[in-house]
Amino acid sequence: MNTQNSVTPSAEGIAASLRAAKGRGLPPVDKWNPPFCGDLDMRIARDGTWFYQGTPIGRHALVRLFSTILKLEDGKYFLVTPVEKVGITVEDAPFLAVDFEAVGAGRKQVLSFQTNVGDTVVAGPDNPIRVVRDDASGEPSPYVMIRAGLEALIDRKSFYRLVDLGAHHEVESQSWFGLWSSSAFYPMIPSADLPV
Repeated sequence: MNTQNSVTPSAEGIAASLRAAKGRGLPPVDKWNPPFCGDLDMRIARDGTWFYQGTPIGRHALVRLFSTILKLEDGKYFLVTPVEKVGITVEDAPFLAVDFEAVGAGRKQVLSFQTNVGDTVVAGPDNPIRVVRDDASGEPSPYVMIRAGLEALIDRKSFYRLVDLGAHHEVESQSWFGLWSSSAFYPMIPSADLPV
């Protein structure tokens, strides 16, 4: 329920407001601090699909538009315009890394990721890669930072390709299997835990 004014937030209203304020590049959502207008029935599924009122959003341009105003605050996700802020649900990460390009090898390797919403980011100190392992199954979930605390889950086909580029490296007196990008090493699994 909207506690700040009598208008119920809607995806159409947010898109119209954003189009009116849009300039070149990504909007400065970090500088916008509008009042919270309530939660929107919008969800980003683990596979990167955006839903509005239970229905997938089929227009890629609209999903891209919404993705540019996504903001993470205190562990919660919001769509933010200069005049309103609405909460949305994100099942895992807000973006999905659907492909990557590797240039160079070893410590000189540079990994550039592309997301399902059209972002491209080079993995490095400002955009690290991390891998979380499920406690029960041991299944890895790899992520790359896209911007301002917003991560992309790296899809399975890309992750398998990344594993082929992996290397062993000593980190804090322990051997790890992981990835190099932009002169930084990102551990994925202790070398001793790798299957033989």
